[in-house]
Amino acid sequence: MESKRAEWIFYPGDFEIWLRREVEFRRDERRITIPPIWRVDSPYTAVRFRRTVHLEAAESVVFRADGEFMLQIDDVTMNSPEQGVVIQAGEHSIFVQVHHFTRVPSLFVEGPTVKSDHNWEVSHLWQSGYVKAGRAGFHQQEIPPSDFRLDTIEIEPVNTVSKEGALLIDFGKETFGYVQLHDIQGQGKVRLVYGESLEEANDFEHCETYDIVDVTSLTTSLTMSRSRALRYVRITSDEGVSIGSVTLLYEYLPLTYRGQFKSSNEKLNQIWEVSSYTFHLNTREFFLDGIKRDRWVWSGDAYQSYLMNYYLFFDLPVTQRTMIALRGKDPIEHHLNTIMDYTLYWFMGLEDYYQFTGDLSFIRDQYDSMLRLIKFCESRSNEDGMLEGQNGDWVFVDWADMDKEGALAFEQMLYCLSLESIVRFAELLGDVASGDYYRPQAEQLRKKIRQLFWDEERGAYIHRIINGSLDAFVTKHPNMMAVLYGFADAKQMNRVKEQVLLNPSVPKITTPNMRFYELAALCEVGEQSFVLHEMLDYWGGMLDLGATSFWEEYDPAIAMPDQYAMYGRKYGKSLCHAWGASPIYLIGRYYLGVTPARPGYEEVFIRPALGELEWMEGQVPVPAGEVYVFMNRESIRCSIPAGKGRLHFRSRHDPNAGQNIITKLADDWYELCIDVPGITYEVAFTLMD
Repeated sequence: MESKRAEWIFYPGDFEIWLRREVEFRRDERRITIPPIWRVDSPYTAVRFRRTVHLEAAESVVFRADGEFMLQIDDVTMNSPEQGVVIQAGEHSIFVQVHHFTRVPSLFVEGPTVKSDHNWEVSHLWQSGYVKAGRAGFHQQEIPPSDFRLDTIEIEPVNTVSKEGALLIDFGKETFGYVQLHDIQGQGKVRLVYGESLEEANDFEHCETYDIVDVTSLTTSLTMSRSRALRYVRITSDEGVSIGSVTLLYEYLPLTYRGQFKSSNEKLNQIWEVSSYTFHLNTREFFLDGIKRDRWVWSGDAYQSYLMNYYLFFDLPVTQRTMIALRGKDPIEHHLNTIMDYTLYWFMGLEDYYQFTGDLSFIRDQYDSMLRLIKFCESRSNEDGMLEGQNGDWVFVDWADMDKEGALAFEQMLYCLSLESIVRFAELLGDVASGDYYRPQAEQLRKKIRQLFWDEERGAYIHRIINGSLDAFVTKHPNMMAVLYGFADAKQMNRVKEQVLLNPSVPKITTPNMRFYELAALCEVGEQSFVLHEMLDYWGGMLDLGATSFWEEYDPAIAMPDQYAMYGRKYGKSLCHAWGASPIYLIGRYYLGVTPARPGYEEVFIRPALGELEWMEGQVPVPAGEVYVFMNRESIRCSIPAGKGRLHFRSRHDPNAGQNIITKLADDWYELCIDVPGITYEVAFTLMD
């Protein structure tokens, strides 16, 4: 339903693109700003809004712009429109030209019926190129889009130690914000060394971030100008300068923790809590990869964040902002983040968005951008319709040691999924021509992937084709995707499970980035018990080392403090990384077992699995509320807030014999249909091993 309130409007995408520019240029390393490695887009400096209105009676309308503006009604220029303009009854054409060189040129219009809303169009040209104006929910006249800010709250440290002329401040856990100095006396320089670890805070020569500020005899308190990721900060100052106390202005995006989880395993409960906190720290203006080092918007990182968000916050504005900002402006000159697979994750993210939310209106708004981006991908495909890295492309996949030239099976699977998403949305939006054009490409590519990359003897997908020859190398990466996205039938999935996923001779996955897919694939083939042990060992291993948020990478074989090193830098590793929070997704989808059976959870699929837990309880957010699930070794209780639900479970014998609500499925699986929302359904059974 469209809002009846006035809101700030702008050229679509310009707010998100402007905000991304502002955020990404905040990255600095040792006081040197590190700009993004890709093209940095900016909002249009001048835009022109238009609308035709039909008024039954005259009304006074106030016009306000973020930038200088000119208002014309029926081609007559109005003076002082911010004071209110009386528009007479009848039909009128309204044009507003707005320009600003550093902010987002935006417009706010408010009258009894004439308001800035979905009825306005905008162009960055003078007479043509009009599109529907963009909106982002800014309804307050005093707060235009360019004044968007995160919330802050002051927090106290848990410990302060004064030693050898320095203050060592400990905030107790990983956090983010602006350090504040209070009760300052004297005049001189103050140096602040930030550390995600104690070692980093005590190592000025190698720390990633620090500040040096000047205080005068008139300075009594000071807030740092840059927000920082830290747990510790070590503060030293010139002789004669003293600091009474230190606090942190914690900066955060206000979010509701709608997803919940508890179980019989306390370590797993702690993993859930730390994952949730890690994810919240990285959920800011956008889904960031990490809060200390990059603070950039990466499409591959964001893709996993979208999925975690659906199981914890279900916050759609930050999802939409991230997707729009990543797409950027035309013309398309390189892949998103310059990475081929990151472009393909963008399409997959839109597909998931629709499945979890059912929001076709957002898809419609992004559809033309999707078509132009898939056309860019198509232009870079080889004669077999497959994607290979071209000049300037970064083929990432993972940090794993592998050759990435040629046509990689992993990349073709992502490309196929991207083409299929275009076809699906073309059908939903009635774009027959695009559907007819891309459907054969998607079908042929899926067929080629199965034919060319599957090795029946090895029971695995082979890594790549290069110079027309099939590489014999086997990695987990395409095989994980095959299990997750339907490139393997039931027989092939079992072979992949044994020959690849559980095969110790296949190179291990070491980053949480790919562990996300690896453990999800293992859950898809029924290995929840194995995955539970992996989570307890891997994420539990970080907790055992004192982690208060989860890291960019973790190798149990590396001793402390060498764990903090990465990229050839002593403290280069991010100790608070979004993709480190993947247990949120694994637990919500594969243990509580909640997934959308139809877009927007019109129908809910619940397939809980204990693994080796004795009991678990939790809730998963959906558009209408929360799905509740409880399971122990004798019973399941669940409820849904709206729509219909299907609970699937395995039992040694027919549960609730004689009750019509239980349906026998194949292989000892049973189904309980949930037809009345808000009612808790319970079924007793004997758990299958």
